[in-house]
Amino acid sequence: MAGLEVLYSCVCDAVSCPQDAVVCFVHWEMIKRGYRCLGSGDEPCSSDKMSELLPTDWSHNKELYSLRYKSKDSDAQLLLKAIAVDSVLIFNLMNCSTQQVSDLTVTVRDHVDADHLNTFDSVFKDADSLSEMVKSQLLPSWDSPAGRKDERKNQREEERQRGKDSDPLRFPSRHPQHRVPPHWSDPTQSPFSVGGADLDPFGSHGPGGMILDPLRSGHPRSGFDPSSGIPDILPPGAVPPGARFDPFGPVGRHRPGPDPDHMPPPGYDDMFM
Repeated sequence: MAGLEVLYSCVCDAVSCPQDAVVCFVHWEMIKRGYRCLGSGDEPCSSDKMSELLPTDWSHNKELYSLRYKSKDSDAQLLLKAIAVDSVLIFNLMNCSTQQVSDLTVTVRDHVDADHLNTFDSVFKDADSLSEMVKSQLLPSWDSPAGRKDERKNQREEERQRGKDSDPLRFPSRHPQHRVPPHWSDPTQSPFSVGGADLDPFGSHGPGGMILDPLRSGHPRSGFDPSSGIPDILPPGAVPPGARFDPFGPVGRHRPGPDPDHMPPPGYDDMFM
């Protein structure tokens, strides 16, 4: 407990309740961890300076304590808050850079003797247990040198992943997908066939063609002969045999009844008659 007695003696006059003693103890643990106190409150001010001592106004608010710390070995800054709720003191410690948070709940009467606040030898009860709670719960592994190293490694990996998948011109993601290769003839086996599909618009001699013929698209279809006519649409012979024919609608359709949305007159079945 080296250093705690000196610290407590410096702030003894400001300690007026058991909660003050617990906050002083946690502050001492922060100092041992390599942090220095910048000041009180949530926001920085011009009077901030790194110190092992507590600021003069650290105990003015007995319900909410707020202290800011900075590491003497890095730029890491922490915000420590302690809220008094009945007989417990709830600590919350946040890393201002990474937003990582840890917390600790201390039952004040288990660790502080309220009748001996001005006597350092008697004020703390089971100080070793309280110290272990602070180190294991409030100051977790992310605050240790190894934890900070792992944290930086994870941040670099996240930045690498974001940079890999953040191409705004690529859709969808970069993950490889199985694609069926196009059916192209090998020009080394038939060099004179290159461009032949452009000379055969309908693709009658193989795949290709520049004009889409729905009756010669290569997809299975029913045996439909437009020269035989379409019931209620085209009479037989209207389409010459073998002629290219684009059907007006789905082949084999039946004439639908009146559409209520069209609002035909009563009994009027065909508006083109």
